[in-house]
Amino acid sequence: MKISRFLIAILLLITLQTKADDAINDVIFTQKLQRAYFDIQKLKLESARALIEEERKINPANGLIQYLDNYADLHYLLISEDKKAFKAWSEREDLRLAALAKLPNTSPYKRFFQAEIRLHWAFIKMKFGNEGGASWDVIKAYRIAEENKKRFPTFRPTLKTLGLLHVLIGSVPDNYTWVTKILGLKGNIKQGIEEIQLVQREEPFFQQETQLIDLLLHAYTLQLSDEQRALLKQLPKNQPDNLLLHFFATTILMKEGRSEEALHFLNHGPSGDEYIDFPFLDYLRGEIALQKGKYDIAYFFYNKFQKRYKGFNYIKDSNLKLFMSRWLANRDADAAQYMKLAATTGSTIIEGDKFALRLADEYEDGRLLPEQKILYKARYSTDGGYLPEAWDFIDNYTEKSFTTISDKAELNYRKGRILQKMDQIERCIPYYDRAIFLTQNTSFTFGPSAALQMGYIMRDKKQNSVAVNYFKKAMAYKKHEYKNSIDNKAKAALTELGQ
Repeated sequence: MKISRFLIAILLLITLQTKADDAINDVIFTQKLQRAYFDIQKLKLESARALIEEERKINPANGLIQYLDNYADLHYLLISEDKKAFKAWSEREDLRLAALAKLPNTSPYKRFFQAEIRLHWAFIKMKFGNEGGASWDVIKAYRIAEENKKRFPTFRPTLKTLGLLHVLIGSVPDNYTWVTKILGLKGNIKQGIEEIQLVQREEPFFQQETQLIDLLLHAYTLQLSDEQRALLKQLPKNQPDNLLLHFFATTILMKEGRSEEALHFLNHGPSGDEYIDFPFLDYLRGEIALQKGKYDIAYFFYNKFQKRYKGFNYIKDSNLKLFMSRWLANRDADAAQYMKLAATTGSTIIEGDKFALRLADEYEDGRLLPEQKILYKARYSTDGGYLPEAWDFIDNYTEKSFTTISDKAELNYRKGRILQKMDQIERCIPYYDRAIFLTQNTSFTFGPSAALQMGYIMRDKKQNSVAVNYFKKAMAYKKHEYKNSIDNKAKAALTELGQ
């Protein structure tokens, strides 16, 4: 899983909707503040801030203003990765929480807003690499939301916050669950999904938000149904001026291996000066071009992304992709400079950047071999859902075509994955089992990845005991670069199976 994309999506979904005439204990949902909320959701931050300022002059004590101020900052920090703004604005968390503390205890929005703001900052801090601060905010958000639920048991919005927290805590890998137990944090994926869906059914004004959260959690932790996938594609069509919805549709469809469909929403998303600058969209265009084997186009968009982007994540990753755009086109001399940049620039917070650094080390040591080009071509094509092209790349290759155990295992995994995506299930199984066999007692990611997919296959075949064994096998692999994401998915699947 692309953990950073998941965080981007989750962060941009923690929102607030309510009735136009709702006014409870110094929380007043005026028309201007509602417009500001919707402009933020569309990524029109300047117009939103202007509306908030107009309302601040009228009633600065309105608790909703604090929430929307934070909501706007959240979107800016998340998308821009502006380190100076993060440092300067960090004190705003405590100031806003203190302002909300002045609301009467009889208001259910007091602790609801406080829990949401804590959760906002938890994800922001995680994005900027402050895991300790993020963990503390998660703990505080959980406890505040739990208290609000006890005080106001019929106030449904609290379940939106708790539902998300229950899923995230329930997805913690087994080797960290002792921490959550000590801290008194209780999580359950099934419970969290049910809470979110309850809000969706019973709170009409939260319907779209909870729909989106539900879609994201299924896409990145569970699996999307056909109905959910149809909803995902319909939402941006219903709101053509909503850049956020187009971004969600693009990234989730890409994650689902449907890049050609994703490209439609990426190309038809709204643009203009009223929207926040979003260079990451050029990165996504580069990704799809790389998947399609259009290496010059991919190079153009990755380069454009780097020129516009001011953040710190995806620097190593995009330099790796610039390398691939040249290397896979057999322009090895032009490619070399970008692998050096992948080794020396950027951070290693997200999985993509960590992988880029590892590959840069392999390249420096001479372990990135020309024979591996075909594996990368097949990998990128498969990731995008360009399956006939992916199969054509590797159809005539065997284990004898490669020298290392890792490459032999990857060949089997790639063949298995392509056939699985083409619904040729019986043909894919031997390849997955071979990848698992070859990677025993190693940290190669192709073994746990194959075991995870075999778990899904056996679950769909109703062979639940066999599926459980494969999911546990997937979690048993140690210290591979996708351990957290694979373990989270395997654990979620085991929960669904009653384990």
